Parts: sequence; structure tokens; C-alpha cells
Amino acid sequence: MVIAIASLMVVLDASIVNIALPSAQKSLHISNENRQWVVTAYSLAFGSLLLLGGRIADYVGRKKIFIVGLLGFAGASALGGIASTQGLLFAARALQGAFGALLAPAALALINVTFTVPKERARAFGVYGAISGGGAAIGLIVGGVLTEYANWRWCLGVNVPIALIAVLLAIPNIHESKAKGDNKYDIPGATTVTLGLVSLVYGLSQAASKGWGNFATYKFFIVAAILLAAFFVIEAKVPNPLLPLRVLTERNRAGSYIGGLLVGTGLFAMFLFLSIYLQGVLHYSSLKSGFAFLPFSAGIIVFAGVASQLLPKIGPRPLMVTGLTAGAIGLLLLSRITPTSSYATHVLPAIIVMSTGLALFFIPSASTGLHNSGGHDAGVAGAVLNTSQQIGGSLGAALLNTVAISSASSYAAGHTSLGAKLQVTAQVHGFSTTFIYGAGFLLIAAVVSFFTINVGKDSLVESETGVAL
Repeated sequence: MVIAIASLMVVLDASIVNIALPSAQKSLHISNENRQWVVTAYSLAFGSLLLLGGRIADYVGRKKIFIVGLLGFAGASALGGIASTQGLLFAARALQGAFGALLAPAALALINVTFTVPKERARAFGVYGAISGGGAAIGLIVGGVLTEYANWRWCLGVNVPIALIAVLLAIPNIHESKAKGDNKYDIPGATTVTLGLVSLVYGLSQAASKGWGNFATYKFFIVAAILLAAFFVIEAKVPNPLLPLRVLTERNRAGSYIGGLLVGTGLFAMFLFLSIYLQGVLHYSSLKSGFAFLPFSAGIIVFAGVASQLLPKIGPRPLMVTGLTAGAIGLLLLSRITPTSSYATHVLPAIIVMSTGLALFFIPSASTGLHNSGGHDAGVAGAVLNTSQQIGGSLGAALLNTVAISSASSYAAGHTSLGAKLQVTAQVHGFSTTFIYGAGFLLIAAVVSFFTINVGKDSLVESETGVAL
């Protein structure tokens, strides 16, 4: 339960500020050009430091780092809640991301090493998967409630009591574990991968704001490519790698990481553009828009329980492929929206189908992402899984936002006869196009899962040395 609370807090914080952003922007006089940093500062620090955070958890002790992450996250949240300038808010969000990068892989590793009985492990990953899939939608609801009835600052401040409660529960209830053997840090690897991921995520954020046609965007991709290539060369040579290549070369883990990257990219389309559609086209309030995502969260939670029951019986691949296919169908259903569509007939059925499908993916992917990682690599394996999803979300922000804008522009150029209705109709057409692209990413993830995931019903059973039985 304590791990679930902490994980939910991290996932919520990635989406809760989206609802609070307009109020925060007005309060702190943040320009339209700079407002993206309220979101990007968090994802930049979180995504780029996850691998290092996972290794620190493995070496120092997962419980210790879990508690340090909670306390640091609480402090950074308090700082953001009282921020008097935009710079202080951006810095606080970056600190949240940094401590989240300690917290998230430690939490996932604790699940892996704590729950060894197959049914208990399936149930634990079921809870984690429900949080991963439904947390973002819950964050929109919580953000809407706090912003409308309290103040945008509480969207950050609410983390403080949650984190402190989690610390008090963690101290007596979680047992310490750490990697055995060589625990020396790979400083060159940590430096190159952190700077490489920072450059990649920053480049993606620049592409989202300045467009893919701006050459200034590509210099960050070039730097990222050089640094990440250097990182893999280093990891193949050093005796104590930050990311042992064996973590990536095991096919089940690799399939989970690629699937997480693609799902993060595709799912971004639903959360961002559907939120804009509900508020900008259907004229929902921020609170009503948040509650419109409640069926998505409910579907994830309900079917996470179903998936955790089925996982020990049929294995991960059937669940992952079926779930991703259903998620793609949900996005395709959502692509039928028009400026006059109703929530009940066009939006609700789509998000229910999508949520039930994605629940079937999140639970087994959390398990296969750590499959056979053993005690030494559990933290870093969890970090790679989180990193793939985070980078996927950043890629979705850049790529699909560009798709939406270009698609809307092309539609507007060819339908000038629509007159006053042209702008909103073109905008909705752009959203529909991104949903189709998002469905494509999920279908590719289904194909990847089909060909890479080959562990069977015993995927949840591991020996004390981490070797699957």
C-alpha cells in the first residue's frame, strides 16, 4: 500500500499541473513561451535521471532511497506551492522530477524483490499497473477540484502530507534490500546518459514549441545521439556499468521497454488533445473535463484486477497483445469526433474500450520489464521501464502536436467554404488525425509484444538468484 501511495503521487504530479497551469501562469505572470517549462522542467529532470536513480537505489538500498525520494519530493512540492516567481516554480518542478527519479525505480524494485509468491506478485503488479494507467486521469480530476475550490498552489502542496504519510508507513513496513557484489558507480556512463537524455528531451520540447522545421531543434538531437552512442560504448567496456547491456538484451525486458515507449507516445494523444477538445470545443469547465476522464481511470482499475488474476494463468503475451489492440481500437473510435459530437456517444465508449485494453498491457509489462533481473539489477530495470514511458510521452508531445497543427492547417486550406466554422472544424480534424497516429503506435507495440514476449505462465516465478524457474 505504501509503495502504491508513493507511485500514485509521482504519476499524479505529471498531469495534475496541466489543469492548474492557466491559473499559475496568470498568478506568476508567466509568458506563453515559458509556460511549457512548468511541465517540461519536471519531465526533463525525471526522464534524464531515472537510470542513475535506479542504480543509486540498487547500491545504497531501495528502502533508504525510497524514503529519501519521498522526503525530497515533499520538500520540492512545498517549494513550488509557495513559489513567488516563475523561476522558483520551474526550479521546484525540476527538483520534483529529480527526486521522482529516485523514488519511481526504487518503488518498482521494491515490488520485485518483496513479492516472490506468484499470486502476490501478480496482485502487486496489478496495483502498480492500475496506478500507472489511471493515475494521469485521476490527476486531471484532482487538479480540477483543487484549482476550482482551493488554489492552484495546492496542486503542488497536496503532495506534502501524502509523502509524509508514506514515509511514516514505509519505515516499519518495508524491508531493506540492495544489490550484492560490485557496487561502484559508473561516473562516465552516468554523465553521458544523463546529459544525452537531457538533450533528447529538451530537443523534443523545442520541437513541440518551435516546430520540426527549425534547425536549432536538431542540434540537440545531434548532441543526444553522440552522447548516447558514447554511453553504450562505455557500458560495453566498464566493469561496473550503470546500465548493464544484459538488462536490454533479454528479449522480454526489451519488448516491454519498446512497448512502453510506443504506448507513452500514443497515449499522450488521448490525454492532451481530448482535454483540449472537452474544454475548447465542448466548453467543459476544468473540473467537468477532469471528471470526464473518470471512466478511463475506473476502467484501468477494474481491469487491472482482471489482468492480475489472468497473468499467472495465461502468461503476459496474450494479455499485452489483446490489450494493445483494444487500446488502438479505442483511439480509432475517438478519431470519429466532430465539433458537434456528444460525450456520451463518441467519447465515453472510446475511453472505456481504451482503458480496459491498456490495463491488460500495463500489468504484464510491469512484470516482464523486470523479468529475470535478479536482485542486482532490479532498480535499473525498473528505471529503464519508467524512462521508456517518459521519453515516449515527450516524443508524443513533440511529434503529435506537430501532426495536429499541420493536419489542421491542411484541412483549413482545403475547406475555406466553411466560413465561421472553419477554425474549430479544422482543429478537431487535427485532433482526429493524432488519434489515428496514436492508434498506429499502439498497434506497432502489439506487434512488438507478439514477437518479443515469449515467457509463459511462470513469468512471475523467480529463484532467489533471479533466474526464472
